[in-house]
Amino acid sequence: MLKDLFVPNAKPRPSVFLTMVGCQVLFLLLLWLFYPLQLFPTLGEVGTSFKDLVTTQGLIQELWASLTTALGALGIATVLALGISYLTALPFFRPIAYAASKMRYLTLTGLTFFMALLLSSGHQVKLSVLVFGATVYLVTGMTSAILTTTQEEMDHARTLGMSEWRSFYEVVVLGKLDEMLEVVRQNFAIIWTMITLVETLYQSEGGIGLLLYKQNRYLHLAGVVAIQLVILATGAAQDYLFAFLRRLFFPYSELSTAK
Repeated sequence: MLKDLFVPNAKPRPSVFLTMVGCQVLFLLLLWLFYPLQLFPTLGEVGTSFKDLVTTQGLIQELWASLTTALGALGIATVLALGISYLTALPFFRPIAYAASKMRYLTLTGLTFFMALLLSSGHQVKLSVLVFGATVYLVTGMTSAILTTTQEEMDHARTLGMSEWRSFYEVVVLGKLDEMLEVVRQNFAIIWTMITLVETLYQSEGGIGLLLYKQNRYLHLAGVVAIQLVILATGAAQDYLFAFLRRLFFPYSELSTAK
């Protein structure tokens, strides 16, 4: 029923919800089409620019180059962050995780200079910057998830005769996998916000960030909006993919969610 859309904590039927979303999107498109802002490109201009970007400027190829780089950086960062976060079980390594989480305040402008001195190729520098930026945020989220482990959960594992290491493995490592995937999903956007910067600094491999920089440099506002919408759509699709994987592999993760 339509009234469910205006009731707190209501859960409307999927068909009703999708219809509502479609109507809202259609309303925004019509508003953009018939009442465009003066300094904002029209819907027709953005559509024309998008077609030109795809057919003559290699938008799809550049998007694929950025996507593969982003996924590679995410994979490396996830492995590093998981290792650092799980080591917080040992008091000796807790300062390392604490320091890593605080490094998220460092600016990338200074980091790229030092990484350029240490590494030999632009690709290595670009990947290292992305891995560093993602790792420090992932460590912050993952350690927070680990710290939510209750004493009752650990005591329950101990009453089953498990050792401390086995209890940690069962309760924290296996028991928190769904939360770790959620942390990865939430922080994947960090890589997309950084990739445009690093692709602008290291242009040899191209990428959608470089394409966006060129459109912005020559004041092609329609092209800028078109690329931003492509990045937004790509990020949203990846976000839904991670959410789907969480429901697929960890269906129990939604049992405690308010309905």
